[in-house]
Amino acid sequence: MTTVDAFAVARSVESVRARICTLGGGRAIELIAVTKGFGADAIEAVIAAGCTAIGENYAQELLTKMANLGEDAASEPVHPEVHFIGRLQTNKVRMIASLVDVWQSVDRVSLVDELARRAPGARVFVQVNTTGEPAKGGCEPAATIALVQHCRDAQMRVEGLMTVGPTSSDVAATHAAFALLRKLSDDVGVGGCSMGMSADLDIAIEHGATHVRIGNALFGARPQPRAHIG
Repeated sequence: MTTVDAFAVARSVESVRARICTLGGGRAIELIAVTKGFGADAIEAVIAAGCTAIGENYAQELLTKMANLGEDAASEPVHPEVHFIGRLQTNKVRMIASLVDVWQSVDRVSLVDELARRAPGARVFVQVNTTGEPAKGGCEPAATIALVQHCRDAQMRVEGLMTVGPTSSDVAATHAAFALLRKLSDDVGVGGCSMGMSADLDIAIEHGATHVRIGNALFGARPQPRAHIG
C-alpha cells in the first residue's frame, strides 16, 4: 500500500479543519479521514494529528491494517473510531464486527438484520442513493423512513443518514443530492448528515453536513480503486 508523509498529513489535517470551521461558521462538523488504499501508517498519521475518526471501505483491508497498527511503535497504539463507509456484503459483517464503531453504509433490510445478529445495538447511518445512479449504494429516497424504522425496531442506534455525491461532480446535481439528504434527515428525525468528500466539501457543509469524509485532501491521490464490495 502507498505510504504517507506524517508531517504533510498533519499540515493537511490542520488546513482541512480550518476550512471546515470557516465554511461551517464554527458549528460542530466531524472530520472522518478516509484511509482506504493507504497502510496503517496513514491511520497513525491522522491520529497523531488529532483526528481519531477514520473511514474504511473494504473489510479485508480494514482487518489487515488494524492488525498492523502500531507494529513499529514502542508503546501501545491508540485505536481510531472506525467508520465503515463502503458497500458491504452481509457475509463480511462477522469478520469486522469487533473493529467497526459506526456503520455508515446501511442500505437494506438484510444488512440491518445481520448487524442485529453480529453487532447488537450498533451505531448506524442509513445510506440513501440521492443521485439516482444505479451503480451507487444506498436505499431509494422513498424507502428511507421504512429502513430507518427497521433499524430502530432492530435496536440499532440510528445516528444519521449518509450519501455520496454524483459521480459526474456536476455542481447543480451535487446541490440537489445534498439538499435531499438534509431534508430526509430532518423528515425522519435524525441529527447526522454524512455527506461531502474532498471535491464537494463546500457544498455539503452549505447543506448542513455534520460529518465529512475526506481522503485526497489529507493524503493525496490514492491508488486506483478495486472493483470490490465489502
